[in-house]
Amino acid sequence: MVDFREEFGQEHSKLSGSSSFNASPMQQTSTPVNASPVKYTTPEKVVKLSFPEYVLHTNTELEQVRQQYFELSKRGEQRNCQMSKELRCRLIRNTMTSMIAILRAKVDAESHRYPSKPEITAMAKRMVLYYPMLQDQGLHTWLYKRLQNVRSPQKRTPDGRHSKSSTKRRCLEQATDTDEIDSSDSTVILDRSTEGSGSPSSDSKESELEEKRRSQSLPEDAPSALSSPDANNSAGVDSPDTSPATLAKHYKTLQTLYKRKNPNHQDVSHLLDLEFVARRAFIDSNTVREEDRQEKVLEAYPCFKDVGHVMEELQRILDKDNTNFIDELKGRWHDFCQNVQFFGVWKKALKPPMGMDKADQALEILRVLPSLFPSTSAPPKRVRDASEALVHVLEGTEDPNSYLKKRPLSCPVLIVGPSNCLLAVGDVAITTFPKEKLTESALYLMAYYYTLHLTYPKCVATLLSVIQTEVLLDKIHERDLTSSYKKSMAEWKAFIGQ
Repeated sequence: MVDFREEFGQEHSKLSGSSSFNASPMQQTSTPVNASPVKYTTPEKVVKLSFPEYVLHTNTELEQVRQQYFELSKRGEQRNCQMSKELRCRLIRNTMTSMIAILRAKVDAESHRYPSKPEITAMAKRMVLYYPMLQDQGLHTWLYKRLQNVRSPQKRTPDGRHSKSSTKRRCLEQATDTDEIDSSDSTVILDRSTEGSGSPSSDSKESELEEKRRSQSLPEDAPSALSSPDANNSAGVDSPDTSPATLAKHYKTLQTLYKRKNPNHQDVSHLLDLEFVARRAFIDSNTVREEDRQEKVLEAYPCFKDVGHVMEELQRILDKDNTNFIDELKGRWHDFCQNVQFFGVWKKALKPPMGMDKADQALEILRVLPSLFPSTSAPPKRVRDASEALVHVLEGTEDPNSYLKKRPLSCPVLIVGPSNCLLAVGDVAITTFPKEKLTESALYLMAYYYTLHLTYPKCVATLLSVIQTEVLLDKIHERDLTSSYKKSMAEWKAFIGQ
């Protein structure tokens, strides 16, 4: 077993004019660094596993970004150093190409082996050591996804045709040597041909591989094909049957059900419960760009044009076992709004709600919330006020479609008309609901942020973070605790006496 504590805890020689690697057939995949010596230490670029040795990819542009990071770290500003998406993708692509080539060169060019999961994990750790600006960016996931996109070489049969066994997809095999790697790890291998494997042990191993492939690979005809390899574990749902074949069957049934004019709400909810694992893996994956996410998700799941299903999805994400979650959530929001009214009057941002109905009170609260919990970032130039990221009231004969087309923000928004309200995401109108529902409409916005896995706009990030922690009771990662959030929360807690 590779001792990662010893392997990654050491600091090696300083970066010099040329990099010394162990002799390797693929040494040329890593560009030598022709830079002058610097003062910081650098990890070795060879990831020494039991077999083989992989070379960390680098080039002039990558070294410049790395040097910039250490220069900024001297002033405590290392968080301002970010590697561009293009450069990161190039690093991931070249690293995986190098690993595959080294493995083939050192093992057997005809074996078509691929780097194992522990080897990918080791390389990801070393990359984070060498390129520290990439920490917390899921390098292991990016490397694994790149591996999934590598096409397997096709063997030819004696008559010149491609062998069917060579076109099978890669699968995950559970490690059998518990002394070498942890039992939860798995190895990426190719499906092997059954030729010459007539022994019972070989047949049983092939059946185990096939079962593992069915349980961890993803169906090609469902959106779950974009999910991560650990989707069944990361989604957090303990389903009795989460095999891809079953999940794909649930998805097909859901699509068939929604071709009807009025699908039964309970039937759809039941299918959404069963298909939760694959759905969240698809939506939460980085393979779908955020600007296209609402279109792709609503195309795959038209049921999410129904606010009821979106609220239930919020429950599945935050507290799936609590059957009273939605009622409790609405109760917490009601209490929050009551405190906000007093808070707004105290800060002279709201007037006492005398003679106003509940819908008008809710609208005023939505308008003033961004100023009560302000963010440091200003709204876009074409936006009059930060509240436009939450709600817009139509004026006169203003057309909602025209407003959405010229709106610079792509976040969920409520458009309030004389008698009803329209909820839209970006420039896409999702659903309408009565104006009386404005009292809980902010929860609809939060539900769409969670369901579609969207990022908070900077101009209302503090407010939405407060709602997330105070109403949804969903904790925020420590690195997202901005100074404006801390200041607003301190003022809010002091006002409500907590």
